Amino acid sequence: MVKTWLAAIAVLVLFAGCGKEPEEFNKPAEYWYEKMVNAVANGNLEKADNYFSSLQSEHISSPFLSEATMIMAQAHMAQEEYLLAEHFLNEYVRRYATPAGREYAEFLKIKAKFLALPNPGRDQGLIDETLIGAGVFKQTYPYSPYLPLINTMETQLHLAKASLNEQIAGLYDRLQKPKGSAYYRAMAPVTWIEGSEVVSADIPWYREMFEGDGSSSWYDFLIPKTRSVVSMDDNDTK
Repeated sequence: MVKTWLAAIAVLVLFAGCGKEPEEFNKPAEYWYEKMVNAVANGNLEKADNYFSSLQSEHISSPFLSEATMIMAQAHMAQEEYLLAEHFLNEYVRRYATPAGREYAEFLKIKAKFLALPNPGRDQGLIDETLIGAGVFKQTYPYSPYLPLINTMETQLHLAKASLNEQIAGLYDRLQKPKGSAYYRAMAPVTWIEGSEVVSADIPWYREMFEGDGSSSWYDFLIPKTRSVVSMDDNDTK
């Protein structure tokens, strides 16, 4: 009986050892680069990150690092991991970028922020941050081939901001706060956008059930019809 148990434990240890990759170190830069590229191609970004770290730590001056950093940035962007993408892009700009490479990386940073905003109403700060980045890019690279894409993203963000302002104004309407409503309706992001003419994007039914359509929500009947002390207009206190 004891021998049977010992044999079973030995088999389990053997299989556990076989299933675990041996620790690798002190490899040529080409080795880590190839491993990283293969991991990216297979969609395993966790392994790719580890291989990149090995390349960077063991070969800090390797010419492979510039291209490897950009590959990792684009791979994380493709997987919708925009914060990690921006991290690699910042590293690329700081350490490796040529003037042309810097321009492309700065464009990708704006694109990453833009793509991170599937629901603009949930992150007003990121909208403003992205718009500032777009403005800086246009000043820095006035003849960039990426300007049409930057302008398109900038326009969509301005429209999103105008739609959001209209939703906030609608909320003040429902609270019977005309001054707050007028303030947000007058807050046109740019002169060529008329807030009242902006058509809000369609909200999927599964989100609309919980978030409403921007004008009202299914839980409106649960909200007490009381005056808000915090959001009172001046004439409410008279």
